[in-house]
Amino acid sequence: MNKQKYVDEYIHLYETGQIKFNKERMLLIEFVKRNILDNDEVYFDDELIEKCIAFGEKWYFSLTAFQKFLIAFVFLFWKKNGRVVFRKFLWMLGRGGGKNGLITVISKFLISELHGIEDYNISIVANSEEQAKTSVDEAYKCVKKHEVLQRAFKATLTKIVSKKTNSIFTFRTSNGGTKDGLRDGAVIFDEIHQYEDNKDVRVHISGLGKKPNPREFYIGTDGYVREGFLDKLKEKATKVLNGEARWNSLFPFICKLDDESEANNSDMWEKANPMLCEPRSDYAQGLFDTIYEEYEDLEEDPSNFEEFMTKRMNLPKIDLEKSVAAWEEIEATNREMPELQNQECIGCLDFASIRDFAACGLLFRDQEENYIFKTHSFVRKEFVDKHYAYSKTNSDNVKNQKKLAPIREWEEQGLLSVIDAPTIDPHTIVQWFVEMREHYVIKKIIADNFRMEILRPLFEEEGFEVEVIKNPRAIHSLLAPRIETAFANQKIIFGDNPIMRWYTNNVLVVIDRRGNKEYQKKEPVKRKTDGFQAFVHGMYRADDIQQGSDFYLDAISF
Repeated sequence: MNKQKYVDEYIHLYETGQIKFNKERMLLIEFVKRNILDNDEVYFDDELIEKCIAFGEKWYFSLTAFQKFLIAFVFLFWKKNGRVVFRKFLWMLGRGGGKNGLITVISKFLISELHGIEDYNISIVANSEEQAKTSVDEAYKCVKKHEVLQRAFKATLTKIVSKKTNSIFTFRTSNGGTKDGLRDGAVIFDEIHQYEDNKDVRVHISGLGKKPNPREFYIGTDGYVREGFLDKLKEKATKVLNGEARWNSLFPFICKLDDESEANNSDMWEKANPMLCEPRSDYAQGLFDTIYEEYEDLEEDPSNFEEFMTKRMNLPKIDLEKSVAAWEEIEATNREMPELQNQECIGCLDFASIRDFAACGLLFRDQEENYIFKTHSFVRKEFVDKHYAYSKTNSDNVKNQKKLAPIREWEEQGLLSVIDAPTIDPHTIVQWFVEMREHYVIKKIIADNFRMEILRPLFEEEGFEVEVIKNPRAIHSLLAPRIETAFANQKIIFGDNPIMRWYTNNVLVVIDRRGNKEYQKKEPVKRKTDGFQAFVHGMYRADDIQQGSDFYLDAISF
């Protein structure tokens, strides 16, 4: 039976209930007992483990139990040939868990004379140079701070060199096109959630094996790219833990919540971030306080929920494509419209297609910080006949179509106009705003660049100021926090407008790998979003609106 005090200590902390584990770490403990502790073909090099821990604690920081546990497996070897048992390591834990600090310690130790392998170069790779150089910069500052280390290492802003072993610790970006032929002893891939495939990874690890005991470290939190490199690595980790793959093909240390509901219990957060286990260091307590503040802020600003769950709790929502608001929040827009006569507003429209729907709108604000949206839609008869049975008599199929969008009912309520023509005439759109100008003060018209080469001259001919959003997708992520917070806090008023509620409920929020949000359609043809897109355009200039004050020409001193 293999004994290693830091491994035994970590297991003891869990088994005695002093720390909490998620199910992946529970499986890991059984995995370690089965394949390593009860395996007389492997051994822990306690001398290297102690040296590495002592090195880290002398020059960097006190190491926690989980960090010492991880270091132990870096120096696990086969008795028959002295080679490393694990070549690949996957470390996943919530943001702030100290993975970069730990990898700095291990990297600096591995290039040093304490490890003792000549030319054991280490590259740390990330998508951006700023992220990639984090550990190298930390190592550089440490060397510059201590004269003793300056005798052992030559440090620059781009690399750390051991004077005795000639080993180099440096950083690279993940563009692998020019990285063939590297002779690294170890490669570290940081923020692995951003990798869409393993193309760049293959290039960077192609030079491994030319030095003894090659190692690959994959570190980071989870992210927004699905079915990419990280998801495949997690699948492999699951197979390893369940005994469905070669046991030493990967050492997976995965910390995350087991269920989304655990985010509401701060006692469970250590499942995602082992740095938060009691007793906490000053750093860990500060980290806990920061995370708790972020959690409390979600009540007022729910737009950060995905970021909080993904980065802090290491548990991304499986379906990152969702509605812009809960139905209860959309229903809450059905409030009585305040008196808007002579109020200042932003005109806005969505006119992406001249053959189906177009939506016009006026966005107001009041002194209670409500966003009030008055809207009217224009739809082509041929389109609504085909997709919503506008002109047909009742049948089961017709009832289903009308249930999807009761166009005639909305027409009778004055919420839309049906146009019996080959296209929606741009003059019809402009005329609506001309009529609205008789009752409200329209500061300007905001629209995206679709059809504006036709509409802009018509608006300007009528004396309207026009602003064109050249890249409408770019403003979605910018406005998402404001829009989602306004829905959550019931600060949006559509009046009794079922078509506007329909538009909004049809919106699909798509989140890209950088966490940027875009408002798309849940279904491309029948579930229209034109009115909501017009609302978004108005929100782009919502701060320009005077809030709840009448505007009269005779009040101005000329």
